[in-house]
Amino acid sequence: MNIQMPNRRHFLMGGLAAGAAASLPTFAQTNTTTQNRGDRAYWLGLLERVSEPVLKALHEHTLRRDMPVEAAPGQRESRAVGTHLEALGRLLAGLAPWLELDAASGESAQETALRSRYRAWALDGITSALDPSSPDHMSFGASPQTLVDSSFLALALLRAPNQLLGKLNEQTHQRLVEALITERRIQPGLSNWLLFAALNEALLKVIGQHWDRMRVDYALRELNSWYVGDGAYGDGPHFHWDYYNSFVMHPYLLQLMDTLGNESGAWMVMREPINRRAQRYAAVQERLIAADGSYPVIGRSITYRCGAFHLLADVARRHMLLEDISAAQVRCALSAVMQKTLEPKNTFDAKGWLQIGLAGHQPELGETYISTGSLYLCSAAWLPLGLPSTDPFWSQPPEQWTQQKIWSGEDARADHAHDE
Repeated sequence: MNIQMPNRRHFLMGGLAAGAAASLPTFAQTNTTTQNRGDRAYWLGLLERVSEPVLKALHEHTLRRDMPVEAAPGQRESRAVGTHLEALGRLLAGLAPWLELDAASGESAQETALRSRYRAWALDGITSALDPSSPDHMSFGASPQTLVDSSFLALALLRAPNQLLGKLNEQTHQRLVEALITERRIQPGLSNWLLFAALNEALLKVIGQHWDRMRVDYALRELNSWYVGDGAYGDGPHFHWDYYNSFVMHPYLLQLMDTLGNESGAWMVMREPINRRAQRYAAVQERLIAADGSYPVIGRSITYRCGAFHLLADVARRHMLLEDISAAQVRCALSAVMQKTLEPKNTFDAKGWLQIGLAGHQPELGETYISTGSLYLCSAAWLPLGLPSTDPFWSQPPEQWTQQKIWSGEDARADHAHDE
């Protein structure tokens, strides 16, 4: 199968073009020994490039000192209240399944070493964020934004129960409980924010604390009432053309079912439609990825870059893809999206921090609530790294995704809406 790529810097399917490899960290340059390992190495190279400044600063307790706070004009001071928690929670939410993964047969020593280092640094960061005496202490409950990002941290801990949550010391564990309880002072709006409050309660349940069933039940019932069909939810009573079904709604609903789905008969009944809707929305997302890896620039928070495909990555990680979508085509499509959103010139500043934009530095694309820490939700695209290299997601040979197949003249099954 001849797969045409848009330019010489684009990664090769299953490997890296020489131009792209030269711009990536050492990891990506030294782990392309086989065709299929090349895709994994490419993702890990990007993971390393994005994560290193954040995790290293957290490890050294210098995140507040070192991380720039880029924001819309006039918003820097207000964004500085929560932006460091944004960077911590959002980055770890995407890295967590990989941090949780045990080294498997065939894994490179370099990947094992990188994971070991980042596990330690992540624990340092969480401990520091919750320590009032630390220079990187993060003020939970200090602004509405902290509800959002405490929940991303909760999502990370639920996705890595052994290597993150289970490794916190007793004092940090207690401080985490206090931080989550503090977030109850924030009243979420009638939107996807209901899920942030619900997920914090889910973590409190997991760690053996009193939890508020009503916050969870209210979020689940409201989301169900906002379902508009064909895999999509409204963000509140109205539908929005944006990526929040993927940024938040579907992944959070899936995690709530994992964690609390068996706690109530009413919630158990919700599991099957939640899963089915997520599968359909993931199928739509796969079709949104154009032949060159671009996708519609539409709606809020577009500067989360490849994090727009949080759900597609999560469904692939869970082995929940619909039967006519292969793991390989999703792997290759997500690689193309990463290339489009993380490799353009000026994506990073001179010290390696992400800058506001989608394909480079485009600060006008950032809403007033966007700041440097917000951008690390791009990590959500890496969720399948939580699958070992032997998994079909990584071991299947490269394959064109839907838009490539159709626009190259290949026949394909017609798409149809999902009906309840």
